Amino acid sequence: MKEEQVQKNLSFFDWEKQMESGTASEEFREPDAKTSFERVYQVVRQIPEGKVATYGQVARLAGNKKWSRVVGYALHVNPEPGKIPCHRVVNRLGEPSSAFAFGGVNRQIELLEAEGVTFVDGRVEMGKYQWEI
Repeated sequence: MKEEQVQKNLSFFDWEKQMESGTASEEFREPDAKTSFERVYQVVRQIPEGKVATYGQVARLAGNKKWSRVVGYALHVNPEPGKIPCHRVVNRLGEPSSAFAFGGVNRQIELLEAEGVTFVDGRVEMGKYQWEI
């Protein structure tokens, strides 16, 4: 699914309503971000090497704690894999994505291990490697 199609499907996420309700996070967004995907990419770019964030964590920082699936959709169509480190996003249990878009689950593990992230029973040690904000 192309990003434009997914964006149309996500049009019900109204940024103004989020701002009014106080559910939007401004701390990790650049003011020029216009789409939910752009906001996701801006947050993911800030995850430091050797750290991971969960889909829910990225969603909250991008403006809506209910956007975990939106984060997944955005990362699946990552327009700049070398600049947007989507391999640093894992599920809430620390498990890598079985649908990692750029080489599968093993590639995500390889990229994280190359940054010094360790796994125990197939999961990132979240207490040690989760990005603390």
